[in-house]
Amino acid sequence: MTTAARYEPPEDRSAARSPSEVLLDGFHAFETPDGFRAELIEGEIVVTPPPDGSHESAIASLVRQVMKRSKLETDASGNKGLSIGGGPDKVDDHVIPDAVFVPVGAFAGQGSWMPPDHVLMVAEVTSYKADRDRGAKRRAYARGNVPLYLLIDQGEQSATLFGEPGGSGDLIDYRASTRVPFGKSIELPSPFAFTLETNEFG
Repeated sequence: MTTAARYEPPEDRSAARSPSEVLLDGFHAFETPDGFRAELIEGEIVVTPPPDGSHESAIASLVRQVMKRSKLETDASGNKGLSIGGGPDKVDDHVIPDAVFVPVGAFAGQGSWMPPDHVLMVAEVTSYKADRDRGAKRRAYARGNVPLYLLIDQGEQSATLFGEPGGSGDLIDYRASTRVPFGKSIELPSPFAFTLETNEFG
């Protein structure tokens, strides 16, 4: 299951360290069981268990298609941490997408949590807390100016490609989206520039 711990700021805000700093320190010190994943999303520490086979099958299909058919050769990771600015007076999001695609070589020299500057696309497959993938993580990727976010929604049996991140403040989000049911294809724009098949996502 997925669990979340929301930070409650102390009543005394005159302390030298801000609530965001305390939360971030707590996140970095947080220990998870083997195979579990910890993320910091919109002020919540979220712990997720290892994915099931259906989840991994969908990611495998996506990565396989990108590696074979993308016009631009890319590197991919299913365990890369991204540190994304949370906005004024907000702690940075620390997210681990199910898949991250970058130009070849862009992972080299990066730490455990890299900025999203070179990220071309991220993907999530919904699981225990689908609303988080549909909402909070979508907004985080938009704040990070990630050009494309592919949501593989196994609950809704659909794939949605979000693009054109924009806006300001708390209103930053993707301004364009294309949604198709599993079994229908979806066009990935440049630099991928190919037709993605979704029949193996469900």
